[in-house]
Amino acid sequence: MSHPHPLQAHVGVLRTRVGAAFPGDRAVFRGHDLHHDAQVRHLGWIELCALGITGRRITSAQARMIESMWVWTSYPDARIWNNRVAALAGTTRSTPTLAMSAAQAVSEATIYGRRNEVRALSFFARTHQRMLAGDTLAQCIDDHLRAGRILAGYGRPLADEDERIAPTMALARELGLANGPHVALCFEIDRVLRAQGKPLRMNFGSLISAFGADFGFTPREYCLLLSPIFLAGMQPCYLEALDKPPGAVFPTPCDGVVYEGAAPRAWPAAAG
Repeated sequence: MSHPHPLQAHVGVLRTRVGAAFPGDRAVFRGHDLHHDAQVRHLGWIELCALGITGRRITSAQARMIESMWVWTSYPDARIWNNRVAALAGTTRSTPTLAMSAAQAVSEATIYGRRNEVRALSFFARTHQRMLAGDTLAQCIDDHLRAGRILAGYGRPLADEDERIAPTMALARELGLANGPHVALCFEIDRVLRAQGKPLRMNFGSLISAFGADFGFTPREYCLLLSPIFLAGMQPCYLEALDKPPGAVFPTPCDGVVYEGAAPRAWPAAAG
């Protein structure tokens, strides 16, 4: 007995639960008329993104908290790894979209990019559930490290303290969002690591991941929502590179390269 191909049901039709456009008539976004339904037409950009990603509304306070993360992570410094890509694209006279796309692509880095928050949020959610079941935090951390896993969100190159944590928590207290269980866990992990003498201070990635867990996002949902978080810092780096001569961003002259390899070799002339 033959079975229909698994893709057969999708031939000639788009089956969707997220929305559709009807040009000249309307656009549907997660079941709402995008232009006329009061439940969506007055949403802010971040609230709309969250609705599109999760299918549910977030509060205005949560949206304000997430927006602050975007603002306080926008460093227009071309030395930063992903901003450097945007600047180098500008110095080659690439188009804005290609420049931003390339810089955004490297922002998914495992150690310091979006995948870092995916792992941190997963760890917070898993650890919180284990502690509710009776495990101690020290035991959870020890099991995690013994398994050879990186404690995502803890440790930061160049500086132990993260300058973004204080203003973020000040705003969280103002919005009534500072006392969620995962945010509390985030700080408690930092205290445990300090007590154990481990050189791993909490960084901004751990804190914003804890807020994501408190807000009910899955790791994949939160990764999507945070994907533009560096964008406002990339754009100035790109534009400034355009104002300089081509190739003027981080040029390296030959005498600026330190070479310690094999000495130059003499090549015999080709036989006549």
